[in-house]
Amino acid sequence: MGLRRLLVTGLGGTLAPHLARAAEAAGWQVLGWDRRRIPVDDEQAVAAHLQASRPDAIAHLALGSPSWSRGLAEHAAQQGLPLLYTSTVMVFDHEPDGPHRPQDERTSKDDYGRSKIAGEDAIRGAHPGACIARIGWQIDEHSSGNNMLATLEQWQREQGRIAASRAWIPACSFMTDTAQALLALIEEPAAAGRVVHLDSNAESALSFDQVVQGLARRFERKAWRIEVNEDYRHDQRLADAGPARLPSLTDRLAQKP
Repeated sequence: MGLRRLLVTGLGGTLAPHLARAAEAAGWQVLGWDRRRIPVDDEQAVAAHLQASRPDAIAHLALGSPSWSRGLAEHAAQQGLPLLYTSTVMVFDHEPDGPHRPQDERTSKDDYGRSKIAGEDAIRGAHPGACIARIGWQIDEHSSGNNMLATLEQWQREQGRIAASRAWIPACSFMTDTAQALLALIEEPAAAGRVVHLDSNAESALSFDQVVQGLARRFERKAWRIEVNEDYRHDQRLADAGPARLPSLTDRLAQKP
């Protein structure tokens, strides 16, 4: 019997490579998606590629159109495959305030959040058994792209300071922890059909200035000039009544790299 085959979209991004490494360590064969060869908005090409690649599960982490999400979900539903779609805390606006729960109304007003709402709806409409995992800002020492630590470094480099609001409680987690949690959801039959919130700060409730100060200590960023303000107000935490799937942010910030 061969390795289980996990199709992971978004391997050119930041989080998907972490998931791929975790999956390979757990005995999966990871399949990617080359958009140059298989255009994501060509429904026939998408369907043909899925039939040819024969994945045993699908993890959809890439940005893309609702039609691509729908095509992946339709194939997974037809074949009875686990499907995980990674969404975002940005489906929620800061009004009404959080903590935000899986069943809460999605209130986003920005383009990114609304695009992820459309992706969620496309996935759920085509595959009611899919798992939707909403995540916050990711933290990693080595990744570039949409990574909190890299962004803070950029702010310090370009502005000579890091402005951090004490009135914002962000949803955030370390990428390696999120990747392990996503893999567990793929492998967990009970996750089918659920919306799951993954946020290491859900219980810690650290404000953004506390997170930044904790990162500066953990990664020895002594040159950071942190300026605390109250410019942005939002309890952005992703609360979930289910089991804790991530270590607490307080504990993670106390650890050495």
